[in-house]
This record gives sequence, C-alpha cells and structure tokens, in this order.
Amino acid sequence: MKKIAFLLPLFALAACSSEPAAEPSPAATAAAAPAATPSLPAPDQALFSELFAKACPKAEKVNTAVCKRAGFGSSEVSCEYGLGEDKYLRDKATLAPADGAWALKDAAAVCEAHLDHHAG
Repeated sequence: MKKIAFLLPLFALAACSSEPAAEPSPAATAAAAPAATPSLPAPDQALFSELFAKACPKAEKVNTAVCKRAGFGSSEVSCEYGLGEDKYLRDKATLAPADGAWALKDAAAVCEAHLDHHAG
C-alpha cells in the first residue's frame, strides 16, 4: 500500500508534463505583437560631423565624436565631441529623430554656446 501512495504523485506529475501546451492562434499572436517601427541606425562620428557642419557652418570641423543613447528607452542620442585640433570630448549635443532622420536638437543653442565657449 505504501508503494502505491508513493507512486501516485509521480503518475500525476507525469500526466501533467506529458500534455502539450496549447498553441496560440495566429490571430491572437498577431494582435499581441506590437507594430514594428523602423528604427534609425545608430549615429556615428561621420553622421554627427555632417549634422553639426550643416547646423553650425561657422564652427570648426568635428575632430572626434562619440554618441550613445540618452537613457533606456530614450529615442534621443547624446553625443560628446571635440572640434578642430582638440582630441578631447569637451562639448555635448543631443540628436533626436525628426522626419525619419537624425537631427541636432536645439541646433541654434548648440552653435551659440559653442561659439561663445570657444571664442576666447
């Protein structure tokens, strides 16, 4: 009798694990999946240099730049950069998506601050 009492829970476990999981219907899967949104490629030094040159034509050329996401889930990218002969990342700017492309956020302020900061 003890053997049956011991084996009964094992049979119950075996019966539970042998049942296949119910597969979701294709309609339910499609409805549950979020719509795919095209994402912009990660900006690199070349792209940042191009955007900065267009926004700030009187400024020195970008010598070095590093861009990374501003925060988890953020659509903006924070870039640190150096201009002219400067190899250090002394300045900061933010890129934001605009009309399906990257754009320098608050370009007028970035250029003005840069010209004021580097005029001396």
